[in-house]
Amino acid sequence: MIRKLAFLVGIAFAGVLLLSLFVNLKSFITDPPAPTAESIFHREAKELELASNGPFGKYDRQQLQRGFQVYKEVCAACHSLKLVAFRDLREIGYSEAEVKAIANQWSTEVPSINPETGEPATRKALPADYFPSPYANETAARAANNNALPPDFSLITKAREGGAAYVHSLVTGYASQPAEMLKQFPDAKTPNGLHYNPYFANLNIAMPPPLVADGQVTYADGTKSTVEQNAKDVSAFLVWTAEPKLEARHATGITVLIFLLIATILAYLSYQNIWAEAKRKVAPKPDATH
Repeated sequence: MIRKLAFLVGIAFAGVLLLSLFVNLKSFITDPPAPTAESIFHREAKELELASNGPFGKYDRQQLQRGFQVYKEVCAACHSLKLVAFRDLREIGYSEAEVKAIANQWSTEVPSINPETGEPATRKALPADYFPSPYANETAARAANNNALPPDFSLITKAREGGAAYVHSLVTGYASQPAEMLKQFPDAKTPNGLHYNPYFANLNIAMPPPLVADGQVTYADGTKSTVEQNAKDVSAFLVWTAEPKLEARHATGITVLIFLLIATILAYLSYQNIWAEAKRKVAPKPDATH
């Protein structure tokens, strides 16, 4: 009895779901949702070629150092890097002495406690410290950015669809609103304090353009500094912050694939060698009458 009742309840539930699907599908076909400015004018991230792309990708450490320089001079004033320690910079080619100097000269000091008074204080960063946030807390960050919270950059290329390509497109994608858009959607005018960017989800972003002119960053290695180059380099650096062990992962994956290929070949040869004789023994003998 209970099984029959449960079966009937299940059938009724499935029927309600199917009816709901039919009604909503009919409504969608007969009265489709009105187009929005975002659905028409939003752009997907442009493709970005980096040395780390693909299963055989490796980091270009010179590019990573340039990207770190862009982060330091342009991005660090607003965006934290809380999952990266200063000493991690040795992995992209900086010496121990250079890491110590970078930590010691970092513009934001590390929160600490005065051992004599017990009061909050700050101190110079050490290589073992993680990059300190430019703001004391979320409230201070929002107060300084028109109530928008600048995201942490440690995992930004993993947290955003498109990864490095999205970051690159976003920082180079600021533009004036298209006249066609304002004509079609008069209410879509970018509010004061925001900036039009077709690569941002709702087209309007609180962050002002971070890269505004060629030569904004003077590269230590002499590379010509352009907005495009700055954007590409900082995107590559943020790929590394999100996945510092990428090269090791790629090397391990290739090693495993080679091992599996060899093991498969050996297994096939062993199969042929071991079972070939057995197959001949069990093979049916030809009929003598034929």
